[in-house]
Parts: sequence; C-alpha cells; structure tokens
Amino acid sequence: MPGKTQVVKISGSWFPRLGTALAGALGFLLFPAPDLGVLAWVAFVPLLLLLRAAQTRREAMLRGWLGGIGFIFATLYWLLPNLIYFYPLAVAVVALLWVPWGLLVWAVLRPGPPVVTRPIARTEPGGEEEPRPALVTRPPGRLGWGRGLLAVVAVPSVWVLIETVRSWKPFGGPWSMLGASQWNHPVELGLASVGGSWLLSFAIMMVNTCLVLAITARIPVRAGAALLGTAAVVAGPLWFIAHPLPAASSTVPVALVQVGVIHDPQARDEQGIAITRALAGTKVGLVVWGESSGSNGLSGNVADEQQLEQLSAILNAPIVVNADDTLSNGNTEKVSYLYTEAGASGQYAKTRLVMFGEYIPFSGELHWLTKLTKAAGVNLVPGTGLTIFQADNTAIGPLICFESAFPDMARNEVNLGAQMLVYQSEDTTFQGSWEPAQHASLAAVRSAETGRPSVQASLAGVSAAFDAQGRQLAWMSKNDVGSIVAQVPLQAADTPYDRYGNFVPIICAVFAAFSVLAVVRLGLLRNPID
Repeated sequence: MPGKTQVVKISGSWFPRLGTALAGALGFLLFPAPDLGVLAWVAFVPLLLLLRAAQTRREAMLRGWLGGIGFIFATLYWLLPNLIYFYPLAVAVVALLWVPWGLLVWAVLRPGPPVVTRPIARTEPGGEEEPRPALVTRPPGRLGWGRGLLAVVAVPSVWVLIETVRSWKPFGGPWSMLGASQWNHPVELGLASVGGSWLLSFAIMMVNTCLVLAITARIPVRAGAALLGTAAVVAGPLWFIAHPLPAASSTVPVALVQVGVIHDPQARDEQGIAITRALAGTKVGLVVWGESSGSNGLSGNVADEQQLEQLSAILNAPIVVNADDTLSNGNTEKVSYLYTEAGASGQYAKTRLVMFGEYIPFSGELHWLTKLTKAAGVNLVPGTGLTIFQADNTAIGPLICFESAFPDMARNEVNLGAQMLVYQSEDTTFQGSWEPAQHASLAAVRSAETGRPSVQASLAGVSAAFDAQGRQLAWMSKNDVGSIVAQVPLQAADTPYDRYGNFVPIICAVFAAFSVLAVVRLGLLRNPID
C-alpha cells in the first residue's frame, strides 16, 4: 500500500552461508594478478571455521557447496564472458565436489557434544536423602588428539581428491590448484618436485587445518598442530636447499615472439615474421611463436614455409610455429611445427583440447550452446600423442596452451627425453582479465615438478621463461608487442615426481577411505539432536 515500507527479513542462517561463499572466494587473492600466494597458508581458516560451526549435516553439506561455488566462481571469473549464461550452471555443478568435503570438515572439526551430568545426591547423617540435584550441562568439549590427527589427514586428503577429479578434462582441467598459487615462491615449489602440485596442495590445506586446531583444540593438541603446521611450511624450502641444481650443461638463448591481438591469421603470420626478422644480429638458439601464430594451412603454404626457412637460416636457429591445419579427411588440428633452414623437421598436434573452446562434447545435442555462448563453432580433433623436437642439440617437449595446466603431460615429455618444455599459447580472448598471468604462472610449477626449464610464448601475452626450479628468467606482459630473449640454462635434474608420478592422489584416496571409516565408526556424522 502507498505510504508503507516493506521490510524484508533475511533468515539468520543465510548470513553464515553467504559468509561461507565469500570465504571460498578468498581464493582469488592467491593467483595472479593479486598474486598473494603467501596467504594460501592461512586463507582457508575462515572457510573451515564456518563449516565447523554448521549445526547439522545438511547445513555442513550446503555450506561446503557454497564454499566451492565461491572458490570456483572467483578464481575462474575470466570464463564468464565466454560461457555467459552457462557459467553459473557450470560453476554450481563443479562445486558439488565440495559437498562431501564440507560434511567431512564438519564431522572432524566440530566441537564435541555438550556434557550433561547430574551431581551425586548426598545423604544426611539422619538417613534422609537431599532432593535430587538438577542436571548440569557443560559446554562442548575441545578436540583431543584422536580427532586432531584425523582432521589433519582427512581435510587435506579430500581437498586433493577434489583437485584430482577437477583435473579430469570434462570438468575443465586443473586450473586454480592450491599448489599452483606458490608459483612465484620457488623455495616452496620444492614440495612440487617431490609429489607434484598435489603435495603442495596437501601441505597448504594441512597448515590451514592445523591453524584451526590451534584455535579450537585442547592445549596439548594446539602445540602439536603448531609444530606440524610449521613442518609443512618449511618442508619445501628445506628440500629446495638440500637438492641444488647441477651445473648447466649449456645455456640456450630463447626468443619468445609476441605479436599482440591480431584476429586475421595471415596478418598474425606476417607480424611474427617481421618481429622475428628484427632479431637478426641477436644471438638466439631457438625462436618460439605463440599458438595460432602461423597462417591457417601453414603446411600447404609454400610461400610462408619458405619465409620461415629463410628466417631460420638468417638467425641460425630453429623456429617453433603453430597453426590450424586441415587434414585430408576434412578434420582440423592445432599443430606445432619446428622449422629449420631445411624445412619442417617435426610436428606435434595438440592432444588435449579445450572443452567448449575448441570442441563441444556431444555436439549434435549441445550445438545450441554456440548461440548462447562463445563456444567453438567447429570441433577440432586431438592429435595422437606426444613427441620430442630436436632443436639443434637440444631436445624440447612441445605442448600447446591448455596443456600447461596438466602435470602429467610435462612429466611424460621429460620421460621421453625433453631437456626443455616449450609451451605455445594464445590468450587473446582473455586480455581484459587476470587469465594470461595465471596461465603463464603454470609453467613455473611444471618446471619445479620436472626439474626442467620451460618457456611459454603467448600470441598476446603473457610470455615467460623459468629455470628448472621454477625461478623466473623472463616475463613479457600482455601489453607488450615484440620479442624477449631469455637465457635458459639446461639443468636436467630428475625429480621424485619424474620417477614416481601422481602417487600423492593415490595416498590421499587411501587416507580419505580410512578417514570416512573412522568418522562412521566414531559416530561423528550424527546431528547434535540425534
């Protein structure tokens, strides 16, 4: 009615729920461009405390889902302009992985039940009994050693399993992994060389759990949690110091060519040729162009190939170029070529394509997505496997764009004999976001994991280079056009991760199974009112 003001009441339960989503969204601070990865060791304490404070199983599961929504939505916000209406739905579906994690966090970290006791009635000397004393309720008990140890195993283990499942390509691939937040802290990446980014993710979430125990547990448990958390923080630096790199067998000057945002393939190719020709007189051992840098159908374009051969002869260095090429059966692949003055001496077709960006799964049924989003209009086909390019005396492992997010691909290239990892990316779609820097940062993590230097040439930035421990050698921002030459030392040092692979997720699966059994056996899933 006119003249009356309606007051909308919000249930009090929605305030902690909103807080849980915001606590999950704090993850966006950990990755470039904010690049506050040092906060990862404490950033999830608010989320864990809010999950711990849930009153029921159902509330814990809901808060786990909301925390996952906040984390994914914030850290991968740059996908929104491409997926548009589909993005909230995709985030909500992927965030379901956090539902069991939220329930487990609640089960192992929540306070013990209130202790209800009745004082013993006293009998008077004459034999008369005093009136029966009233019940006394003591506040919930603090966590002891059993629950504390269960928490520091269960909480990080299930988080790593979430990351493992998210790494499956249909879920979008391994973006925003906690371990990758330490890309700019090479000493912390020491743990990645042992167990991949999985081990670093485990350590980060374990430290956050130890901090919660330091706040909520009994005093002896607090001291133990503080010691364990400190050990997890210093483990990476200690490994980094104890395992220095061997002396470099040689140093390769690698020129990374960045042409900028040019949508016409032929114009991109010509810009790449012009920038590369300007390197004449500069000592380079390898030139790397970005993804989709060559003209479409490069392998059938005699004039373009001749120009690349001439450039290679002038610079006395091989050139890695990437282009979309159509096969005889009409399918299109994204292919990297190694050109020398003698012609193309190697090629690699991208094997892991970007879902919706380069192909639409079940395209017959989901082709309508191209009308609602910026999904791929034409499906590319994947290549058949990895390969090694011999660039003069250096064995390089070529990988393309999205493939830098997968730890196993870099490891497999190293096991094939790669002395250097070479990534080619595009990133033109995300120039107004933090994605280019986040993408480039992944190469540092892959270097630390494999003990091999890596370079990434991006069509429109960021282009970067890192040594075999993930230390930055070169960085060319997305605002720059031209080239940058990185002096890349070849320091091959096989790491435990090279030898043993993804053993951490397997161990975490075992830990998680035992944790679930313990939670069920101890009755920790019962609601307080049960």
